Amino acid sequence: MMAKAALIDAIALTDRGLLATQAQKQTILAAIANLEDFNPTPRPVEASNLLNGDWRLLYTTSKALLNIDRLPFCKLGQIYQCIRVDTASVYNIAEIFGLPYLSGLVSVAAKFEPVSDRRVKVKFERSIIGLQRLIEYNSPVTFIQQIEAGRKFPAIDVAIKSDQQQGWLDITYIDNDLRIGRGNEGSVFVLSKT
Repeated sequence: MMAKAALIDAIALTDRGLLATQAQKQTILAAIANLEDFNPTPRPVEASNLLNGDWRLLYTTSKALLNIDRLPFCKLGQIYQCIRVDTASVYNIAEIFGLPYLSGLVSVAAKFEPVSDRRVKVKFERSIIGLQRLIEYNSPVTFIQQIEAGRKFPAIDVAIKSDQQQGWLDITYIDNDLRIGRGNEGSVFVLSKT
């Protein structure tokens, strides 16, 4: 599909949005809107076979994510959003690289609840921030298995009061390997299935 290829080309050299110029951002937003017009899945929230799985962030306008890269001695690594439809769980995982032995991880666990054909309400429940080697992090899959098993990590591992920390996400495009979402703070997310 040409619209999909145009979007992938537009975001290719932006390092998930970190390097995007104002002109590139406008081009990307236009390419996103164009692809959303061709969404092959009219009811994304009900397409659990497509939604379920591990997604890697390709592009975002989220300042909360992009600002991680601006911390001293930190470089933003891969960012994942892992969705487990059977437990209505979502895990956001950002890998952070820095000085030797100081590679870190910022993760948030949340529950989601469908509120329409394309919108989910998200309630954040737990935040984990720590060093990858102390957490024994080696992949999103094993990390999530440890969270689901109830492991308490040697990190800043805190419960989040979900009545204060919640939002929503519209899934505006989804196919077998690409998903576009728009969040309540105006951020756009483009992710590929891993």
